[in-house]
Amino acid sequence: MKIVGIVGWKDSGKTTIATKIINKLSSKNFRVASIKHAHHEFDIDHENTDSFKHRLAGSSQVIVSSSKRWVKISELNNSKEKTLDELINQLSEIDIVIVEGFKNENHPKIEIIKNDNNNYLFTKIKNIKAIISDNKLETDLRIFKNDEIDNIVDFILENFNE
Repeated sequence: MKIVGIVGWKDSGKTTIATKIINKLSSKNFRVASIKHAHHEFDIDHENTDSFKHRLAGSSQVIVSSSKRWVKISELNNSKEKTLDELINQLSEIDIVIVEGFKNENHPKIEIIKNDNNNYLFTKIKNIKAIISDNKLETDLRIFKNDEIDNIVDFILENFNE
């Protein structure tokens, strides 16, 4: 499977670009998965749901399943966070994984640069293959404008190896 990282500073537009790329790849009949890194505590179930009550009661793993989707919630209890490779190994039957965040992991990435930012990740971390920005930048990396989703997807399909 191809792994495509989307990185950038907070509020740079990572999720917006990631969802556009996912939508375009899905429309081309690729099986797409996404992995999003969170720097904060989060819940996918909420108070008064059965899964929340099961977790609160002490269940360290909860699976919720229906004919539409299923999800597994695993409590880590502040133990070591899963690595990107461990998370990718949980996926099955996928052509392309869009990874939002995980900027220090060793997968190929595209950096999103907001107009008012000049603190570039591509000068600090490796494996950035392209940049999405409306800024003029001094780099040999391929630069796309924010609205060039078709070209970005073509670049991903041609330049990100399995």
